[in-house]
Amino acid sequence: METENELYSTWLEIDLDAIKNNIQRLQEITKTGVMAVVKANGYGHGMVEVARTAQDAGAMWCGVSRIEEAKTLRRAGITCRIMILGYTPPKRVPEAVAENISLTVYTPELATAYAQEAEKYGFRLHVHAKFDTGMGRLGFFPDEGVAFAKWLHEHPGLELEGIFTHFAKADEPNQPTTDQQVDRFESLIQQLAALDIRPPWIHACNSAGAINYPRARYDLVRAGIAIYGLNPSMESPLPAGFKPALSMKARLISIKDYPSGHGISYGHIYHTSKPERIGVVPIGYADGYRRLPGNYALLHGKKVPIVGRVCMDQSMLMLDDVPEATVGDVVTLIGTQNGNQITIDDLAADWGTINYEVVTNLATRVPRIYSGGNGLPEIDV
Repeated sequence: METENELYSTWLEIDLDAIKNNIQRLQEITKTGVMAVVKANGYGHGMVEVARTAQDAGAMWCGVSRIEEAKTLRRAGITCRIMILGYTPPKRVPEAVAENISLTVYTPELATAYAQEAEKYGFRLHVHAKFDTGMGRLGFFPDEGVAFAKWLHEHPGLELEGIFTHFAKADEPNQPTTDQQVDRFESLIQQLAALDIRPPWIHACNSAGAINYPRARYDLVRAGIAIYGLNPSMESPLPAGFKPALSMKARLISIKDYPSGHGISYGHIYHTSKPERIGVVPIGYADGYRRLPGNYALLHGKKVPIVGRVCMDQSMLMLDDVPEATVGDVVTLIGTQNGNQITIDDLAADWGTINYEVVTNLATRVPRIYSGGNGLPEIDV
């Protein structure tokens, strides 16, 4: 992949074969359908490319957050089922119907607005009803579920395609919360089945739930973080066989020798303690690389500290332990180099956040360079 990267100063490398492997690994584990959650630009990996790979790997659905994302997938030729997991303005119902996109309903008012809009044009809109079994966010409470599902099932403008819930603590497998949520959801499912209105798609599990709670896999699991090869949490690591798909790299663009006591970067929070070699890489907080102390990178396989404040577009490295460094060398911010590694979980721990936030904050201005998938390198800028 080195030849393609000579065009760029900073880039992400995305291994689509790793994503395909991860989806197939989930299918092996869960023995059920997979919805590949590709919202937020595919968790920073590139929504369209991930969706294509997921579809090729056998994912039955793609999950997004907004209708703009869903329409982008359709324009890119994605033909699998697509579900919008969040809110869609009622006025956009005609677009959803035209593009065969399923919407979420979670209040009677929203469902009514969707139904009215669908009836106005003689449409029948596919919907999934969301139930709040304990997440404390969107959704009907389960004790309201039978009446609402019955109303949806009988409404001429709506097709009750599925029901779902979302787990609050599936990545904390020793907590009772998820079992309680499953019990509440299961009770609702049984009531709907008794009335012969159980919809064809029942889903509850996110990535952690899919791995930790086999009884809640139902017809579909909604997998986000796992398909990118990242752990749902430190308490809920992925099983063997999953592969991280993303690396972040930049080129060393400057090396200078500074005397002792010289300030480096904004605010001079770092001063050289002796004569030091300082390098510059063109990556900064505008790329999603946090403006926090304690960052480090890999150069010639050695861990080197990032010193001074991270700037919008540049960061400085202390190179005294890498005398062989030269301008043009590849610096790894995420990934493996000569047997040493910096993981996304490492960055998340250093930044006091979660791996989800690290990858979803990677800027769209950083080129994504793809390998695998269709067997050919692909560049997205």
